[in-house]
Amino acid sequence: MRSMFSNKTPAAATPDKRAPVHVGVIMDGNGRWAAARGLPRIEGHRRGLEALRGAVRAAIDFGLDYLTVYSFSVENWSRPQEEISDLLGLLKFFIRNDLADLRKADVKVRIIGRRDDLKPDVRALLAEAEATTRDCGGLTLIVAFNYGARQEIAAAARAIAEDARAGRIDPSAVDAAYFASRLDAAGAPDPDLIIRTSGEQRLSNFLLWQAAYSEFVFLPMHWPDFDRKAFAAALAEYGQRERRFGGSAPAVSVAGG
Repeated sequence: MRSMFSNKTPAAATPDKRAPVHVGVIMDGNGRWAAARGLPRIEGHRRGLEALRGAVRAAIDFGLDYLTVYSFSVENWSRPQEEISDLLGLLKFFIRNDLADLRKADVKVRIIGRRDDLKPDVRALLAEAEATTRDCGGLTLIVAFNYGARQEIAAAARAIAEDARAGRIDPSAVDAAYFASRLDAAGAPDPDLIIRTSGEQRLSNFLLWQAAYSEFVFLPMHWPDFDRKAFAAALAEYGQRERRFGGSAPAVSVAGG
């Protein structure tokens, strides 16, 4: 049976030769999409799940190595309980129904975010997703769930401080690379590009450390309307950017100079 994530297209389908290795996505606007159509918020989240499936298919076709999606932040727990239940239900549905297809498509799933305060059934589901796809070697899909970048940074600093106090590490050995190795997505490259939908232009506590030199594309559309064309356009825009990482621009030759 053909995987829903297998949508093989020629290599020429990649929007730009300078395609990024790692793209982060802030999937924003499900509720506003639903409200604009007089629909319940859960319908917006359902359509957002469809957009996520499409984004994974496109990421595979475009040759990305990593796709990180912001699915549920630590701040999202302040939403109404009914909406939280709906979101958790969709997470369970996605893992239970799409996990086999993700594995067939050689997609490795990683989960970042706090797990200690999640219910046992949710923790077990997240562990199952990672274990089932652990040996996959294609796209790595990093799902930020119950995630907050400030909390991630604080937890890494706390762990390093505890190791230093116990004599397991010399404080002078703690540099940026070492600190990054203690973050949730250690081993994954920093995102080259971060896309946010819904017109908002902020990170909202997403990958604060890792986004130090990321390029940003902010789209006015709500997440349920995000499709392959929008993804391709964002990658094409990224391909036109000049990334200097704090250095100077290449010198421009002057005719006759």
